[in-house]
Amino acid sequence: MKANEFRELTEVELQEKLKNLKEELFHLRFQNAVNQLENPMRIKAVKKDIARVLTVLREYQNSANS
Repeated sequence: MKANEFRELTEVELQEKLKNLKEELFHLRFQNAVNQLENPMRIKAVKKDIARVLTVLREYQNSANS
């Protein structure tokens, strides 16, 4: 997802999305460890999505404090 798509979500939805992405990353790493991962680039994409979600959450927190 793009950062703009994440900005359209509410803070609660972003927290849920972050939880789901972290679970997916865990499963991808596990599959990679046992050599069953079909697309290793998916790990990189999930990490970037996690970073985007955290960035948008930080923007929400900073705007609330200002």
